Amino acid sequence: MAEAQYLRNTVRTAIRCNFRQASQLRTSSTRHLSTAVATASHESSVLVPPPDGISPIESPRPPSSPTDTSSRLGAIKNAKPFSAFLTDTFNRQHTYLRISITERCNLRCLYCMPAEGVQLSPPERLLTTPEIVYLASLFVSQGVNKIRLTGGEPTVRKDIVELMRRLGDLRAKGLKELALTSNGILLHRHLDAMVEAGLTGVNLSLDTLDPFQFQLMTRRKGFEHVMRSIDRVLDMKRAGVPIKLKINCVVMRGLNDREILDFVELTKEKDIEIRFIEYMPFDGNKWSQGKMMGFAEMLDTIRQRYPGLHKIQGHPNDTSKSYAIPGFLGKVGFITSMTNDFCGTCNRLRITGDGNLKVCLHGNEEVSLKDILRAGNNGRPIDQESFEKIRSQEMDRTQGKLDDSTPFGWGERERKLLQVIGTAVKRKKEKHAGIGELENMKNRPMILIGG
Repeated sequence: MAEAQYLRNTVRTAIRCNFRQASQLRTSSTRHLSTAVATASHESSVLVPPPDGISPIESPRPPSSPTDTSSRLGAIKNAKPFSAFLTDTFNRQHTYLRISITERCNLRCLYCMPAEGVQLSPPERLLTTPEIVYLASLFVSQGVNKIRLTGGEPTVRKDIVELMRRLGDLRAKGLKELALTSNGILLHRHLDAMVEAGLTGVNLSLDTLDPFQFQLMTRRKGFEHVMRSIDRVLDMKRAGVPIKLKINCVVMRGLNDREILDFVELTKEKDIEIRFIEYMPFDGNKWSQGKMMGFAEMLDTIRQRYPGLHKIQGHPNDTSKSYAIPGFLGKVGFITSMTNDFCGTCNRLRITGDGNLKVCLHGNEEVSLKDILRAGNNGRPIDQESFEKIRSQEMDRTQGKLDDSTPFGWGERERKLLQVIGTAVKRKKEKHAGIGELENMKNRPMILIGG
């Protein structure tokens, strides 16, 4: 808890003080990303780099004392084996949980939402905040160290900051990263509070740098709001706030493939990772192989202008193949689900907005965690009052001492949840289906899975 409070104080200081200072230090030649897009200029900018010693990946920690060192050595010595519930039959350990917290979105992207829209679940069928926090806590207790909130668009959820604050408290239990996938329309309004709550990374979806094309691809306006959100994150990074920024671009042949080099150019002087995603088939997005531009072709397109583009070492569980151009501040990545899968190192699980566990993005098998969780509440949504009531009942049943045979002492209900999770993980296939099968496989629209 002391480290969590230290990080919170560090972030608060950076936002309220350093952010203002960094803005003053920026010279008149510095251009914001939105200005660069509007003018299509390739002039260089003067940027204020992050202070030495601030890593965009690791949160700053207070100085270690002999007591701290001793306790950490003890923790290493007494470390438990990774949870069998989150280890599949191919020995993949699932440390990354993606939670969809809403089915609603303020855009209508072509590859995500069918033109006719989707049938939204009634509110009572969606996970409540206490249910999300409980499930997240359960997964963290089993070894998950990274959580990403997705949607729909997570920032349309009214209690997004409070939810993130409660999840941020799981850092004391082993959570290392709390990330968000967003379209950026509303992000700039909440970003400061989110970072204070524990946000460590943003994946921002942006498929074009042309405001008119943006309307065509999203069926909505709002390009300038997305640019404002990107600028805001970059300003915070320059102020020393430890937050990562990745921009995800789904490449569709004949629609935005001509902008690949424009996106790459943004990484010249911006601390951004642009990730090009192969167009994937989901219900209602009218996918075709002709519209899909593969990784190899995208790579060739970039190398024609930047022959120095070279692969760089990433994390073993990365979804993206990372590349760099000499002299460029940012990076370029490729998510190659269709032509060069990364199933062998997959460490990701998903919980949908309606409470189902999905072990593979491209698989159509799901199991309900919500139904098991609500069994003690007559199938009704569990709010905070209901949670306290269930806990009180467990206390009465165990005569004031919760059962220590499960992570939170909730006995049979908790054991069943872990068993169902473990069984689903064990059924995870070695790799997802190929292009031909995926094209005809029944699956949810992307918006109902969680990006």
